[in-house]
Amino acid sequence: MTYSVKQLANIAGVSPRTLHYYDQIGLLHPSAYEDNGYRQYQEAEVYRLQQILFYKELGLELKDIKEILDRPDFDPLQALEEHKHALESKATRLLSLIDTVEATISHLKGEHPMSDKSLFKGWSEEQQKEYEQEAMQTYDPQKVKQSQQHWNSYTKEQRASVMDEGNRIFTEMIGLMEQSPEAERVQALVKEYQDYITASFYDCTPEIIGGLGQAYVQDPRFKANFDQMHPGLAEFASEAFQHYARQHAEK
Repeated sequence: MTYSVKQLANIAGVSPRTLHYYDQIGLLHPSAYEDNGYRQYQEAEVYRLQQILFYKELGLELKDIKEILDRPDFDPLQALEEHKHALESKATRLLSLIDTVEATISHLKGEHPMSDKSLFKGWSEEQQKEYEQEAMQTYDPQKVKQSQQHWNSYTKEQRASVMDEGNRIFTEMIGLMEQSPEAERVQALVKEYQDYITASFYDCTPEIIGGLGQAYVQDPRFKANFDQMHPGLAEFASEAFQHYARQHAEK
């Protein structure tokens, strides 16, 4: 299929003037010029324009983009894989920033106080504790107080150890994501997490485990932080936790 400047500009979301400029600097030449001087673009130019826009999104300057695309060994498929990885990382970073903005807005409104350190953290001790407390308020406010008392009694080293243990459990769970959330070892990890919460924060019941599992996918902050560890972890952990809750609620 052949596109005019206007047609290509419309489908790519750029201006005709941009395409004219890309032609002038040798970044994107049309496949042909008509007798009246109008530019015509075909499939090869469409894909090249896509690459240009991807690299621009990643912050590269036009001269650097041209140098990359003009390399004899340039591999479009490999470039797309790299774009995908880079954009996923950028998306995770943006989600973390959105979380921080939302928390700061809440803080400035006087709804949920946060420390100065939390203003710059995406996955911090303070944020982790805040998430757990919010989930517990659904069931028993006394558990929040119990959690606060435990946490405040810990030294800096003990707090780091507590956080490391929680991360260890989910890191191991990531390695089991090819299995079913109902698999024996996955469910054993959920039991370890229940015991970990009970020992470190508050008495964690199967009902609470189920509630946490729902929060992992329903609360954008939980989901963003889990997906930062590994894409799909939020859904996997949610299914595992809710299955554990159902199984143990029946006993």
